[in-house]
Amino acid sequence: MNPVLYQLKRVYDFKVRGVRCVDIVAIVCLAALIFSVYIVKTAAARESAEISSIESEIRNNAERVRLLRAEATRLEQPARLEALAAQAGLAPVEVTKQTELDALPELAAAHKPAEPAEAAAAPSAPTVPAVAEGQDQ
Repeated sequence: MNPVLYQLKRVYDFKVRGVRCVDIVAIVCLAALIFSVYIVKTAAARESAEISSIESEIRNNAERVRLLRAEATRLEQPARLEALAAQAGLAPVEVTKQTELDALPELAAAHKPAEPAEAAAAPSAPTVPAVAEGQDQ
């Protein structure tokens, strides 16, 4: 008989308290397989629950986006804006206030700000204490 086959037969026939070692190894492997399937199933259920919660959050955010777009549309209605402008005393720019591009240098000369020398010659009053005293009142 082949020595390798003889050794395999001895291992196969080896018994511990009347149970073959091969059967014990098979039972341990089966238990490990059952445990690993249970762990994988639990992890899959956890992932499925997380996916469901994320999908729910996406649906809620989509609803919020829809509501915000509807609110923006309502707030941007021209009739509403015209009514608010009338309440604030705002009006469209009159045609007489508009000018041509060529007339801009003349307008700039007419509305020239005060000279820096004149501003430096004026006495400067301490403005910070006056502002601070005005805030205390």
